[in-house]
Amino acid sequence: MRYGKKYSRLLFCLMVLGIVVTSCSRHEVRFHIGVSQCSDDEWRHQMNNEMLREALFYDGVEVEIRTVKDDNARQAEDIRHFIEAGVDLLIVAPNEAEPITPVVEEAYNRGIPVIVVDRRILSEKYTAYVGADNYEIGKAIGKYVSNMLHGKGTVVEIAGLAGSTPAIDRHEGFMSVISACPDIRLLAKEDGAWLRSRAEERMDTLLDRFPEIDVVYAQNDRMAAGAYAAAMRRKREKEMRFVGTDAIPGEGYGVEQVLSGELDATFIYPTGGDRVMQIAMDILNRRDFPRETILNTSVVDRDNALIMKMQTAHISSLDEKIETLNGKINQYLARYATQQVVLYGSLLVLLLVVGLLVAVYLSLRTKNRLNRELSLRKEQLEQQRDQLEQQKDQLERLSRELEAATHAKLVFFTNVSHDFRTPLTLIADPVDQLLADRSISEQSHQLLELMKKNVHILLRLVNQILDFRKVENGRMELHLEPFDLLNSFEGWNDSFRVALLKKHIAFSFEPASGVDYRMLADAEKMERIYFNLLSNAVKYTQENGKIVVRLEAEDRHFRLSVFNSGSYISTTDVEAIFERFYQVGGHQAGTGIGLALVRAFVEMHGGNIMAHSNEKGTTFTVTLPKRDVSQYHPAVPTLPADEEDIASTLVDADIPTGEGMTEDDCPTVLVIDDNADIRHYVKALLSKEYRVLDAADGAAGIRLAMKYVPDVIISDVMMPGMDGLECCRRLKGELQTCHIPVILLTACSLDEQRIQGYDGGADSYISKPFNSQLLLSRIRNLITNHRQLKQFFGDSQSIEKESISELDKDFVTRFKALVGEKMKDPELNVEDLGRDMGMSRVQLYRKLKSLTNYSPNELLRQMRLKKAASLLAASDMTIAEVAYEVGFSSPSYFTKCYKEQFGESPTDFLKRKG
Repeated sequence: MRYGKKYSRLLFCLMVLGIVVTSCSRHEVRFHIGVSQCSDDEWRHQMNNEMLREALFYDGVEVEIRTVKDDNARQAEDIRHFIEAGVDLLIVAPNEAEPITPVVEEAYNRGIPVIVVDRRILSEKYTAYVGADNYEIGKAIGKYVSNMLHGKGTVVEIAGLAGSTPAIDRHEGFMSVISACPDIRLLAKEDGAWLRSRAEERMDTLLDRFPEIDVVYAQNDRMAAGAYAAAMRRKREKEMRFVGTDAIPGEGYGVEQVLSGELDATFIYPTGGDRVMQIAMDILNRRDFPRETILNTSVVDRDNALIMKMQTAHISSLDEKIETLNGKINQYLARYATQQVVLYGSLLVLLLVVGLLVAVYLSLRTKNRLNRELSLRKEQLEQQRDQLEQQKDQLERLSRELEAATHAKLVFFTNVSHDFRTPLTLIADPVDQLLADRSISEQSHQLLELMKKNVHILLRLVNQILDFRKVENGRMELHLEPFDLLNSFEGWNDSFRVALLKKHIAFSFEPASGVDYRMLADAEKMERIYFNLLSNAVKYTQENGKIVVRLEAEDRHFRLSVFNSGSYISTTDVEAIFERFYQVGGHQAGTGIGLALVRAFVEMHGGNIMAHSNEKGTTFTVTLPKRDVSQYHPAVPTLPADEEDIASTLVDADIPTGEGMTEDDCPTVLVIDDNADIRHYVKALLSKEYRVLDAADGAAGIRLAMKYVPDVIISDVMMPGMDGLECCRRLKGELQTCHIPVILLTACSLDEQRIQGYDGGADSYISKPFNSQLLLSRIRNLITNHRQLKQFFGDSQSIEKESISELDKDFVTRFKALVGEKMKDPELNVEDLGRDMGMSRVQLYRKLKSLTNYSPNELLRQMRLKKAASLLAASDMTIAEVAYEVGFSSPSYFTKCYKEQFGESPTDFLKRKG
């Protein structure tokens, strides 16, 4: 620990030394000045050079110049860059006054001193202004032109950028003199934008328009040179005189143009860069300074141009000497700084070497300590590895036990499915016999037809489950025989014609012509493949939709595609749609094994299947390999499975709607279901006791309910458009219908859907297939007790919505809390509950029966089952643990009660939960 502290101190000293060396070798900047120039021309270059030269006379001044080419947006960006960089002072030559004023004000408001040069802004928010008085320059030029013309003649003016203040002021000053001379006429004023090329173009236009021009006045020398070039190209330069502005020295600039005879005169527009930097330093050093500095002007003509050129050349020579001396001084300072860096660097290297030796010594000590710690850690890891191996063995054993248990469950599931076949067959046969009896009534005949069709559906589902089990066990056999795809598909299409006509679906079967579709295949499995695909297409195609079946041949394969419109399957669902027990969206009827069987049968034939879906619809594509029928070797025939015609599930029995009862005192029941068979069946079932109304969808059902106010409403859950859940919510939200009990019929046993229904105000749930006596009993009960608490632990309506007293509400609440507290006790009975509630057993029974229509034991069992369903859904507890947790003494009795309450066993729920 002592060595570590010394090492830390040494490193700290080295860091301090490095900072000292670095700070000594770095040039200290006291003031950062930002310059934003509006354009890039020789006049601006001269100003920039003057500012940079003047800055050399001050220590620690850094000048950053940014120039744009007459672009307001870019200049605003440059100024904001300087603001964000935190410059100490800002110098701005605005391109145009109006666009640049806001950003200059922003800098000024943030406390940055601003010097506006050359051109003004439309605000007083600046620190100082340096520049010539453009209005006075314009007046001076006007007087010069007036004297040149002796008070009589014609003039054209080529102005600068229209929005810039120099262009505006120079024109106004010029016109203040010219307008006072009635015999001097301004023929035209053109915008040259301060550019030679633009001025040359404008001069060409002026020469076309005006045959006689005495004087051309340009607001800068570049535009004057452009105008002169245009006139010379037309050989008219001798007819007129040219006057410019700026008088910049140097080859090709204003003074040289006067000496060469291109210009008759130019007026000095002083740059004042040195004066700008002097005022800037006065501001930064908090000295007094003038807020307005107006630079003087003077004419440059042939009389004084040569003298000015000579003076300028002398000044330039002196500037070059100054720059040379400054360069040498910088070299000396750089050499001195380098020597300092080398000296301090050598000292730092020496200290680093010493520190490195100390660090090596300390690291060796640390290494030895870490080696000892690693050895200890290694021993601990070896012990943990042994523990992990033991846990691995336990997990493998548990996995084998779980696999065995799962296998046992599947065997039980298969055995139960086998047991279904006998009673279904015993049901189907008597139904066929009754249908053959012509003495039965038409209504009875229709009911028997409905029974027969649904028995066939159950047989098909049971057979499908058994086939799926065979596929899972690898016991499904493939019986190949000569098979004609085209003839078989065309024959099977007839089985769907009734269903297609009912939904007005446009169906087309499009086989490729000139192809021999004979192959070796298992005819029974091919039938299952085709019927499953086409059944799904019919099921999920809306009315007036479209189904297209295509049969094509390739070199080695046959391809079958089934397209149906109006259904879209998401990418996630498409990827999983062939998995067993998978259902799209979780709302569609079915077992979820149909497509899994299709894929299994296709793969048994050596083919593959895939699905594709978009906004137009869904397409299933099956690819089957060609097998030459000449390779067929007949096998010993086996007995076919009991497969029923799948198309029968698509044909609805046509049961006419009964008239019902019409007495005013007869209770009214409204049946809402999109399935005509269900409506007709329920209507026939209720018509003896009730007046029955029916509707084919939720919207029509709401309209009938609002009009007739029935006593009970029976609604299916799964309907196109408005489903039963939404229909129930709307009925419970209307004053006229909120009191009507609603029974929801569903083929789905998911608790989530039941919860949604009860949240929407449903009074009861009955699962399909339902018992007719159960439905009648439930309706009678709801009509008799519709103002009492029905299904106290099933629905989501609160006690406050029921017309019962506050005492009854308090009684129900206390009973519920008491049961929740003592639920885990398997010995809990009615006597105990009555004692805790302050009542006898008989008093408690009668009270609960009058309020809830349930006995205490029934309520206790329902609460236990509800709690069990919640634990199964939200925890990882086993079925036995859940049974004991909610107070059941026997898991088997718990399973029986759970299935009676929810329509499925706890095992089925856990499988579905996943």
